[in-house]
Amino acid sequence: MKLQLIRNATLRVHYGGADILVDPLLGGAGVYPPIPRTSNDRRNPLVELPVPVEELIHPDLILVTHVHRDHWDEAAASLLPHETPLVCQPDNEDLLKNQGFKNVLPVEAALEWKHIGIRRTSGRHGTGDIAVAMGPVSGFVLKADGEPTLYIAGDTVYCLEVEQAIQAYQPEIIVVNAGGARFLEGDPITMNAEDIQRVCRLAPYSRIIAVHLEAINHCLETREGLRARLTAAGCIAQVDIPQDGEWL
Repeated sequence: MKLQLIRNATLRVHYGGADILVDPLLGGAGVYPPIPRTSNDRRNPLVELPVPVEELIHPDLILVTHVHRDHWDEAAASLLPHETPLVCQPDNEDLLKNQGFKNVLPVEAALEWKHIGIRRTSGRHGTGDIAVAMGPVSGFVLKADGEPTLYIAGDTVYCLEVEQAIQAYQPEIIVVNAGGARFLEGDPITMNAEDIQRVCRLAPYSRIIAVHLEAINHCLETREGLRARLTAAGCIAQVDIPQDGEWL
């Protein structure tokens, strides 16, 4: 397995002989407005793609955890071939089909795609009323012969659903969406350093990859700040915090 962080939660994963594109945010820097009700007015994405977009638009499989713009944008919907198989949560099936995608594969619980097993997990995109307003989000677990079990947690804070997924699948690799994204009111809606420490304690056998940093205006925790807090907590050796474009 090889994994490249593109930007935000966009990943390119070489897994089981397939090239999988996860949560594609493909628009140029600054083409979208800031997230409403946040602490600054920087336009999104904050940074450009680290590779030419042409390198990203012919995957074998597309995997979309949910369709908030920073995980599935207008550029992705127009640039990606509409015949490419696209895995999603059931709530997003109709929207993706209406955008012209002809091979949408909603996962209620499990799906076998070629020789890769895909299991959908749940999460909470925040707490309280904010989590309800943010709508359903999913994670996905990938399993294939000769590959580590990979858990892509998606946009979630640390919660019971994350604990259950880790305990059920015991993944060797866990990708968490960090950044402590938040609005002016309420708690974070993605993992912060404290959440990631809890993941490390629950899964000491797992390698944690923290993404979703420094690309969207309401993600306030930086790579440097996250690294410092995980170092102080004694768990940084378990965590990778890749730069945009970096392969692991």
